[in-house]
Amino acid sequence: MRFAAISFAALPILLGATALYSGSNTGVITGKVTYTGTPPKPKLIDTSKQPECSKLNPGGLFTEEVVTGPGNALQNVVVYISAGDSAPGPSPATAAIFDQHNCHYTTHVLPLRVGQDVSISMSDPFNHNVHPLAKINREWNRIQLPGTPPFTYSYENEEFIHVKCNIHAWMSAYFVVLKTSHVSVTKDDGTFQLPDLPPGKYTVTAWHEVYGTQRKEVTVDGGETQSINFVFRTTP
Repeated sequence: MRFAAISFAALPILLGATALYSGSNTGVITGKVTYTGTPPKPKLIDTSKQPECSKLNPGGLFTEEVVTGPGNALQNVVVYISAGDSAPGPSPATAAIFDQHNCHYTTHVLPLRVGQDVSISMSDPFNHNVHPLAKINREWNRIQLPGTPPFTYSYENEEFIHVKCNIHAWMSAYFVVLKTSHVSVTKDDGTFQLPDLPPGKYTVTAWHEVYGTQRKEVTVDGGETQSINFVFRTTP
């Protein structure tokens, strides 16, 4: 693990699309994550004690712990291969991007590979800090001043790490550090895709910060597409 100054912003990495295998012999797991029940509605965040944030967000800032979409879709669910990925390959050389803008983490759930750099930038004209609350990896806390360049950091162990800002208490995100390259984060339609899987038996895990974890076993034959869905029960 390390800090290192960088002078330019790295391109984002789409971990779920990393191709470790090629050719028609690889398969794909696709699906959708939905909810049943009545999820809580996003709450308007009180930014009155930080007038600089209120000015940047005239329409208000809202909580992101539970974000839903059309057709009972559940957003920000991490879907990944948790068992059966015997050849994850080297960590990406390109850093993942994590930015702070308008008193908000622009990525709420960010997948990372073990050993991959995350480039942490600050786009606001006032101070922020980044405090990942790691328990398996090292916990650290670093302030970023306006105009300072991004810095990078990498993690040695798999872990779901809550990230907060000690200056603006509502700012919340997650670093999801995994060994596998087969990972997807659901968007507003709840869909996911895990491509480039060689034939084999896999455990597919879906994780949500509020509703926990579900797992399913899937067998993929050469060149085929398997479809599975996850349903989380929500409460208001």
